Amino acid sequence: MIGIGSSILCRGSRGLRFPAFHPHLTAATSNTRVARLTSHKIFSRNPSSSTSQNIFKPSLPSSPFRCAAGFSAMASATAGEDGQFKLSDTSVLKINKGDITRWFIDGSSDAIVNPANPRMLGGGGADGAIHRAAGPELREACFKVPEVQPGILCPIGEARITPGFKLPASHVIHTVGPVYDSDKDPKGSLRNAYKNCLTVAKENNIKYIAFPAISCGVYGYPYDEAATVALSTIKEFANDITEVHFVLFADDTYDIWVKKAKELLQV
Repeated sequence: MIGIGSSILCRGSRGLRFPAFHPHLTAATSNTRVARLTSHKIFSRNPSSSTSQNIFKPSLPSSPFRCAAGFSAMASATAGEDGQFKLSDTSVLKINKGDITRWFIDGSSDAIVNPANPRMLGGGGADGAIHRAAGPELREACFKVPEVQPGILCPIGEARITPGFKLPASHVIHTVGPVYDSDKDPKGSLRNAYKNCLTVAKENNIKYIAFPAISCGVYGYPYDEAATVALSTIKEFANDITEVHFVLFADDTYDIWVKKAKELLQV
């Protein structure tokens, strides 16, 4: 798997620590300030300016050919034309049924999204499955993410990126979705989770990204509402991402996402 280089990206103004030994991690939040640590120098984005300098864009090897979406060691059950939607002149959405841990495009500029918990040390559902498939190296990398507060590595709505290690996709973008019944603004938190995943992807030259249904399942977010937030946010922020995929394991989730995409995205 391909690493991300020797830099750490941090969005926000909370004074995150940048451990010198850390090789691979970047972080993004919904705030506007950006700090970079590259070759022991810190670069920042001026929050009052619409432009930025010294944007960290690590070099990822480009594939000599463009691959169709694959699911390693399994058949992919995709929706064909029903599951493909145009997001912009340069971006498309593809909704698939399958196992997200086996999804990949080219193994160098692709990433799957892990619906993590704030500690980023694995859990149940897709989070646990991704950690098991990636191997213990993923947990070790997550241990090195700077804490925002004691025991919190990735707050709700934020995103972090690590290598994919044993996964067929090259990177994992970790995000924490809201618990529907306890979050004060579940819609805003879920929107931030999708938005910040796309922000991290762009800042790390990720061109292909695959999402699960964040916050559905044990976090209790109603599927229809979650699909509306997910698809509308991706429509707004997916520019510069060649392909955005949803990889959904259950038939009912898949059906809801396709139905909602037809409502929101088809002209």
